[in-house]
Amino acid sequence: MFTGLIQALGTMQPLGGDSWQITCVSPSSEVITQDLAYGDSVAVDGVCLTVEEVLKDGFIATASPETLRRTTLGGELTLQKYVNLETSLRVGGKVGGHFVMGHVDGVGRLLSSEQTASSWEMTFAASDAIARYIVPKGSIAVNGISLTVATYQPELSQFTVAVIPLTYAETNLSYLVPGSWVNLEGDILGKYVEKFLTPGNQRHQHPDEFSLDVITPAFLAENGYL
Repeated sequence: MFTGLIQALGTMQPLGGDSWQITCVSPSSEVITQDLAYGDSVAVDGVCLTVEEVLKDGFIATASPETLRRTTLGGELTLQKYVNLETSLRVGGKVGGHFVMGHVDGVGRLLSSEQTASSWEMTFAASDAIARYIVPKGSIAVNGISLTVATYQPELSQFTVAVIPLTYAETNLSYLVPGSWVNLEGDILGKYVEKFLTPGNQRHQHPDEFSLDVITPAFLAENGYL
């Protein structure tokens, strides 16, 4: 699990066999490698990868076929010059962004990026599979970066985020151009809500357990919610 607060930028060098050498380039390799160990998780552009070997200035990891199919690490999509890096969340650590699992839902494209007086307004297109988890003022991870949705156009499956100058400068968002592909991950809370509220997902429920079918306007009024 991650927080979506990027710690460093890195580069990726293919080693063959779906393995990659990830090298930290900014601000320092120690930010990522100081406590890194075999088997640890690192988010690479929002993709959770497992460390197979720790190097002086980075690490080696292998991407699964599912990861290659669903993310920008796949051969059909061109990686950016730099990737965002974040080590996993420690118990007791600060959650400055939101809970990011590193399980990318799919890819999106940058449509536009405009500088304003206080931020960069970036608009992305998302597939329908991802768009259903997007809500205005909700959280979304773009290349592993925790961002807040400013506006959302459901009819176009497009959303806009306002990126502060610090985030823009210290992540690979500043290297994106219209048409660039990005990894997108919806908020995990929305996925659980969808599961529990989808008809049929309660079919294995014990007969004596509470059922969502009883949540009616009358039920809410009786219990003080209306």
